[in-house]
Amino acid sequence: MEKTANTFKAALHGGRTQFGLWLGLADPYAAELCATAGFDWLLIDGEHGPNDLRTILGSLQAIAPYPSHPVVRIPHGDASLIKQVLEIGVTTLLVPMVETAEQARELVGAMRYPPAGIRGVGSGLARSSRWGRESGYLHTANERMCLLVQVETERGLSNIDEIAGVEGVDGVFIGPADLAASLGHLGRAGHPEVQKAIVHAFDRIALAQKAAGILATEETLADTYLSMGARFVAVGVDATLLAKAARNLVARFKLDGQPVSEHTGY
Repeated sequence: MEKTANTFKAALHGGRTQFGLWLGLADPYAAELCATAGFDWLLIDGEHGPNDLRTILGSLQAIAPYPSHPVVRIPHGDASLIKQVLEIGVTTLLVPMVETAEQARELVGAMRYPPAGIRGVGSGLARSSRWGRESGYLHTANERMCLLVQVETERGLSNIDEIAGVEGVDGVFIGPADLAASLGHLGRAGHPEVQKAIVHAFDRIALAQKAAGILATEETLADTYLSMGARFVAVGVDATLLAKAARNLVARFKLDGQPVSEHTGY
């Protein structure tokens, strides 16, 4: 039962575009439903979604039978939290608010066993090695780890060359909403200054020969980012899709909170 390959990481290094979906509902049943859709990757959000270690585990288990690769965004780059998340079987992490190359190097180390890093050795107790059934896990784990760092502040943008250049960083994800706020345009990710910053970031990431990623829920914007070189793009959010569909449905039957029949005489 050896499972050494990280297919998502291989795709990024091979230059193949990967389309993803954001999972913010924090529910394994919803995660499995989305896993049947055929996305290349599914992002389990532990930063803005109400996920904890147990719900992340449930979503990982729900996604496991399907081809979609699970990516987990943790709330912050704490080495102890990273150790726990890796032990429940995560191989690809997205870490928010990375602003320096030193932070990136610390994250790389937290995901790797010594001497390449500082990850504690306890996989025999964990899902990561299938509770010891993967006999070669300790010797293959480092190579299957995939680190995506999220650059989303003015400071991070100013250090993007150094961040992207860190060995062990597989991709750099640009966070438009927080970047807009950092640049003084809160709630206006489409502002020309923000879009110019994103173009600059993609150029620098490409120069470092790393994969660029972004969340773009509008199809035309996603196409624009793809043409600019983005290689892992989340094209939707489960909570947003459900909310939009629900609101559109009720709007077909009710106006101003009242049944349509009261307005039309049906």
